Amino acid sequence: MFTRTSPSTGPGSPRVTGFYEADSGSIQYVVVDEATKKAALIDVVLDFDPEHGRTRTDSAQEVLDYVRDEGLEVQWVLDTHPHADHMMASAWLKEQTGAPNAIGEKVREIAKLWEKIYNTPGAFDPDRDFDRLLAKGDTIPLGELEIRVMFSPGHTLGSITYVVGDAAFVHDTLMHVDAGTTRADFPGGDSGELYRSLMEILALPEDTRLFVGHDYPPVGDRKDPAWEATVAEHKAHNKHLGGGVTEKDFRKIRDERDATLALPDRMLHALQVNLRGGRLPEPEDDGNSYFKIPANKF
Repeated sequence: MFTRTSPSTGPGSPRVTGFYEADSGSIQYVVVDEATKKAALIDVVLDFDPEHGRTRTDSAQEVLDYVRDEGLEVQWVLDTHPHADHMMASAWLKEQTGAPNAIGEKVREIAKLWEKIYNTPGAFDPDRDFDRLLAKGDTIPLGELEIRVMFSPGHTLGSITYVVGDAAFVHDTLMHVDAGTTRADFPGGDSGELYRSLMEILALPEDTRLFVGHDYPPVGDRKDPAWEATVAEHKAHNKHLGGGVTEKDFRKIRDERDATLALPDRMLHALQVNLRGGRLPEPEDDGNSYFKIPANKF
């Protein structure tokens, strides 16, 4: 797996290591308070093979191997939103580490939306499957550091950003500066909401390191995945926002682009797992779990 570490810039600043999961283009993060060696795991992937309906924990295990090798203690298992393009490893990581898991509180609304899409009333219970449902402005400790929650809807109606010192984990809002931003056409998404979330993120201090959720190289002449840039770099050079794009112009760019995109190949499987905190659907009388996939819905 391709990995890269962004070192702490000094007191109050975390060390951040990103692990690139190529099948879904996802970046998984280990965020470390150097003073205490406490760590938070953000958006870690449960591997899934859609052709065979099979899950694996290889990517999550690689993250835990790093945690062990570095002598870290996991304090939190965090997700920024119920991902459409990969399954979350939250439940498995909680079992392995004993650390509590958390996500944004509006996952309750996302669960209600997808219960209707799947026609599975009562199937999802975020209060059961997550230890904390976080609201805008909430803070949680990471060793001697503090994790602050920003509400960042648009990609989904309940996406959140985690800010830790001079690092912010902005998930599926921005992409790397040479790729722009991410889609806002999933159920509950909205390009206007996304633009306003982006403006709030870009109002953070100019030297804030922004860590994105996905990359899909090659991009131009760049062959390796990339996921870190500062607020200043995005404001100046982001493909969709650089130079001060207006909301009207951004929405035109984003909506026209989204209209050309297919659904992620894992989406209809992944939401059934992620809205259960990373658990598969309850086993049936033969001991196996089954996915319910709506026909002709999208």
